[in-house]
Amino acid sequence: MAQTPQDIRRGLLHAELAGNILANKREAIRLRAAVMQVEAVVKMLQPGFNVASIAAKRRNKSNPWFKRGTLFGSAVDVLRQAQAPMTAREIADTLMAGKAPQATRKQAVDLQAAILAALRKRDGDMVTGAGAPARWRLAGEE
Repeated sequence: MAQTPQDIRRGLLHAELAGNILANKREAIRLRAAVMQVEAVVKMLQPGFNVASIAAKRRNKSNPWFKRGTLFGSAVDVLRQAQAPMTAREIADTLMAGKAPQATRKQAVDLQAAILAALRKRDGDMVTGAGAPARWRLAGEE
């Protein structure tokens, strides 16, 4: 039985995700070893220190195209110029048109997710979304 293009895409996506899992496992092992080394040094320098009291810290990844707090405003500008309601993907594609460097697949998906989160946060206030996938427009526009 011949594979359809959709089957091939699913296989490629599966392979890509499996590769990501392996890479993340290797990285987790490396990070665990680094944490144990830091804990050992802390114990050598200060034997009574409780390393369990150190809270984990996550770093926010910066966006190379939009400074912090400017993405929603840019999305609203796109909606102002739009002739019809737009999906988060259409908004992201419009925002990224002509920007350098070109977004990787993950960056494009992350940008769409950030736009969607910002739109959902303000749904009913500044923007309104309807349908699936949601088509967004400015609040008060008919």
